[in-house]
Amino acid sequence: MRKVRIGFVGVGNISGTYLKNLTTLFRDIEIAGVCDLIRERAETAAETYRIPKVYDDMYALFADPGVDIVLNITQAYNHYAVTKAALEHGKNVYSEKPLAPTFEQAKELFDLAQSRGLLLGGAPDTFMGAGIQSARRYIDAGLIGTPLGAEARMITHGPESWHPDPAAFYQPAAGPMLDMGPYYVTTLINLLGRVDRVAGMARASFPERVAGCEQRRGERIPVDVPTHVNGILSFENGAVAHLLTTFDVYHPQHSAVEIYGSEGTLFVPNPNNFSGEIQLRRGNEDAVLPLLYGYRENVRGLGLADMARGLLTGRERRADGVQQLHVVEVMTGILRASEEERTVKITTPFERRAPMAAGLPAGMLD
Repeated sequence: MRKVRIGFVGVGNISGTYLKNLTTLFRDIEIAGVCDLIRERAETAAETYRIPKVYDDMYALFADPGVDIVLNITQAYNHYAVTKAALEHGKNVYSEKPLAPTFEQAKELFDLAQSRGLLLGGAPDTFMGAGIQSARRYIDAGLIGTPLGAEARMITHGPESWHPDPAAFYQPAAGPMLDMGPYYVTTLINLLGRVDRVAGMARASFPERVAGCEQRRGERIPVDVPTHVNGILSFENGAVAHLLTTFDVYHPQHSAVEIYGSEGTLFVPNPNNFSGEIQLRRGNEDAVLPLLYGYRENVRGLGLADMARGLLTGRERRADGVQQLHVVEVMTGILRASEEERTVKITTPFERRAPMAAGLPAGMLD
């Protein structure tokens, strides 16, 4: 059976999960080779996971006719340039989030892929896991009645206390909305559908941060992005949601997604995870609902495996460029609404992707 061959651009923090899952779990994929600006990282990955090639740079990877999909897991501020270069060299691309730091750049990438007949998609793929897929099934079955609204919160005091490269989180391609917002917006649109318009208020509460990790302890980090962002999302189906993403708040629980319906409320698992507890409150009764699907562990790469399956069979892909583009427009629309003190109309189309199939063995998608 033919396998889809993946080339890694970037072998940083998140690459270990991708490398493990793509070499042990998914049957339609094999890794053709890897490259990284720090060559030792690529060589270590190749040795650890028995990968046949270490490319000198990404252009050598793009020139390899044996690479079917480029996996772009560089730092966020490099996503646009790397994805554009890969597409220009005729490669399908799966990119970590966000697709690009601006809607204009994301639209350029989407249009470029379309014009060349290439596949474009990317993270997050956590919405394909057991938690969000089960929540969707309960909502679609009418368990909470008609969806009226939602509350989504990502609350933390920033990653500088632990992350080895915290400065990247305070550059224009990141901040709490563009860095963590993709998980929450992707979850909301897969539960409630297309966003029609947005409003927002945002601020940068502190002009700089201080690194706390061992490698950079005491280093002062300038803040160049809003770090406390409140968004209002109006959905095409009439539901209205509040989304808070912040790096400014001390709080015991940093994540929550609640879907409000005419007959009850569903408490959804952390969208940064593939699983978690689903709670239902209806009337005065509370219940914990069972998960109905597989993929409950950290299976990052699931969306890439789904893209590979789509490449082999021609079927619709779930974590595709249409979804990514809609998410980027929503997030940047919230930031623009804050800057311009107005509501922003969302222009991109979106329809919820096919639900995952239940009961299949691990590593299979259909």
